[in-house]
Amino acid sequence: MNVFDIIGPIMIGPSSSHTAGAVRLGGVARKILQAEPVEAVIELSGSFAKTYKGHGTDKALLAGIMGFASNSAEIKDAFKLADEKGIKYSFIPVEIKDAHPNTARMKLKAENGKSCVVIGSSIGGGNIRVDYVNGMKVDFTGERNTILVMHKDRPGLIASVTNLMADKYRDVNIGNFRLSRPIRGGEAVMTIEIDGMPPEGMIEEIKDLEDVMNVILMRAL
Repeated sequence: MNVFDIIGPIMIGPSSSHTAGAVRLGGVARKILQAEPVEAVIELSGSFAKTYKGHGTDKALLAGIMGFASNSAEIKDAFKLADEKGIKYSFIPVEIKDAHPNTARMKLKAENGKSCVVIGSSIGGGNIRVDYVNGMKVDFTGERNTILVMHKDRPGLIASVTNLMADKYRDVNIGNFRLSRPIRGGEAVMTIEIDGMPPEGMIEEIKDLEDVMNVILMRAL
């Protein structure tokens, strides 16, 4: 724990959980989309659903989706800016079973046809936890640089990725690894948290491996 876990991040108020954390959640969804969003359907659960208007959670999530930081003055004008960009957005109170009280399910679409669904929570002090990406279970906080490897579930692919990192990029230290696959032989995702930044060329080489569909680097927040 450091001092920022106690006093919270530099941010636009009123609440680190409902504002700073929400901005960061929106930013993660934007990175996963890897494109400019043109539509955002945001479902809010728990405390988010009850207080999102009063605490500005709606503006914060939308600001993050547009690429603004938690200390950006533009947060208060998020609706106006989204309208100017032609982004269609909606906020829907729901109940997500067994979710953290401050949880959002963000469904984003881009003009080029890309889409994503991200479920994450604001867990206090501006900190976040991302739980699902496109229906697949993940578990990362954004405190470390995180590599998401979307791939086909086939024997040997995990070894291909980790062997590549061990053989050519041996200075990279893996802090955490998780595999999620909803069904055997379908699509899967590796979540790899690393210390420091990946060396130049590593992400591209992972992308070039057979049966890897996409690789996303989530820089530490």
